[in-house]
Amino acid sequence: MAKTSGKRFMKLAGMTASIAGKAAKNSFKHLSSDEEKRLQARSELMQDVGVQIAETLGEMKGAVMKVGQIASQYKDVFPPEVATALEKLQKDAPPMPYTQIRAQIERELKAPVAELFSEFEETPFAAASIGQVHKAVLLTGQKVVVKVQYPDVDENCDSDLKQVRMALKIAGVLNMSKQLQAQLFNEIRQSLHDELDYIKEAHNLRVFGAFHAEDERLVIPKVVSSHSSKRVLTLTEEMGEPLSVAATWDNDIKQKIAKRLFHFTAGQLFGLYRMHCDPHPGNFAFRKDGSVVAYDFGGIRSYSDSEVQLFRRFAKHAIKGDVTALEQDLIALDIRRDDDKNIPGEFYEKWLSMGLKPLSIKPYQDGAFDFGRSQIHHEVIAQMRTSLKYFGQFQPSATTMMLDRTISGQYWNLVNLGVEIDLSPLVDAYIDV
Repeated sequence: MAKTSGKRFMKLAGMTASIAGKAAKNSFKHLSSDEEKRLQARSELMQDVGVQIAETLGEMKGAVMKVGQIASQYKDVFPPEVATALEKLQKDAPPMPYTQIRAQIERELKAPVAELFSEFEETPFAAASIGQVHKAVLLTGQKVVVKVQYPDVDENCDSDLKQVRMALKIAGVLNMSKQLQAQLFNEIRQSLHDELDYIKEAHNLRVFGAFHAEDERLVIPKVVSSHSSKRVLTLTEEMGEPLSVAATWDNDIKQKIAKRLFHFTAGQLFGLYRMHCDPHPGNFAFRKDGSVVAYDFGGIRSYSDSEVQLFRRFAKHAIKGDVTALEQDLIALDIRRDDDKNIPGEFYEKWLSMGLKPLSIKPYQDGAFDFGRSQIHHEVIAQMRTSLKYFGQFQPSATTMMLDRTISGQYWNLVNLGVEIDLSPLVDAYIDV
């Protein structure tokens, strides 16, 4: 164990030293360059740094790779060049040999695999950064899936995160105050610790299962407690089709799916004050009757009553187009810096029109919105280029980081589903304007 940790540390320290050298060389080389040349050089440095971070993390299983994946999901925290390189880490990781997986199960559940299961598929059907999932059958004949965490991942978690943060800081990637850096990395650290604790995930599955119990078309797997521990989680097998298959179904089925995904996220935020914050398409499966199966309840964020009321107030002001009140909400959410710089109302109105169109909010969109043909993401990129002069007045917020990730993830799920739908009645159900 100590040997592995030492090796990991050397690899990460080597990466940090190399990035420090590149950053110093870059700033020295362009000391007397004009602004445009400096920006171009910085962009090239960021690209280089991003690739190096992604390659180093990609070779190292476990917490450090998960850190890279999480970083890639918070695009507003990292420069686009770095986020793009880190995105590669979100692809499926190569699986770990079965011998190590079996040893981990037997260590955790204190019995041989043959005594715990009548069948156990040695090849995983899903492998990720911190663990992999195998299909199995209990002695009772019940079909289950078994999520097994890689050995020693949790031990390396904090030191891995510290090293990645140091590398990003040295590269000058983290363009924000020390206090905000600490808040954001604390948020990332907390979500990482939560995902590494399968006892916590089992508890989440029970809570969310009870919350959604009345909707039989929203399926959440049940925990098999006798075969679960901190690093092994056994759940009932709940199958469905991937998003790519659901995208080929009729629009009326897609509408049922879209409504369910909307209620899944909004219902949790406004009704439970806790939210499933990993809307990666691989965490859902779909059935032809419009059912949605939800997996992976490790990444959960809880909100206070005052935070939820602030989100609701922000949504009301957005729908009404009240930009003065909206700006105050953004200050309260720590997104808009509290300063005297004037930002014209048209700036906010432009962003509102892009954000509210997919929700079929008038006057921005009258009737159903076609997610399959959505250009919103392209409009956002174009608008960001023209709004650069105001961007110094905004910053990433620890309060909304997970929420942003969830909303944008669900937007992409609906785009890839290719659904045409009017979501405004669903918005009305949660936001009383």
